[in-house]
Amino acid sequence: MKAVLEENRFGQPQRLEIVPMSTSDIADVMRIERDSFTTTWPNDAFHTELRSNKVAHYFIGRLDGRTVAYGGIWVVLEDSHVTTIAVDPNYRGKKYGERLLCHLIDEAIELGAAWMTLEVRESNDSAKNLYRKYGFTVVNLRRAYYSDNSENALVMWAGNLRGDLYRNRLRALRASLER
Repeated sequence: MKAVLEENRFGQPQRLEIVPMSTSDIADVMRIERDSFTTTWPNDAFHTELRSNKVAHYFIGRLDGRTVAYGGIWVVLEDSHVTTIAVDPNYRGKKYGERLLCHLIDEAIELGAAWMTLEVRESNDSAKNLYRKYGFTVVNLRRAYYSDNSENALVMWAGNLRGDLYRNRLRALRASLER
């Protein structure tokens, strides 16, 4: 479990805890899902991922007990894939999504992954910038990928996660994030 000290608007410390998601977290995750996406995963998808998918690893970020973010990856041998990541709209711009992405990358590396892929909406500039910051590059385009508006998805890839160059990059980004 990782905790990051934050201050709320009153200057009081808050802790962002990143912990494994459990089925009891799904209602909060679905609240964020509905507030974040026009097309949401069905409730049973998260249940299936947590109970049946042996390659799935999902996490939530909590502030003072309130779930404010979630994300997940699949890890199969050396391949990892970000399946979803979202931050409650009321908590965006505070680097919680970046902290969660760091956690997902750390988890993938710990589980033996050498690379990571994800899809992102072509119009989602803030997410694309975050992913580029962490070494992801566009490798493909999936036309009409999103069912709500037929928007294209960019397939992004980061490789050699276990190499010294990437680990140094990750270490420097994490240090900057903690400041």
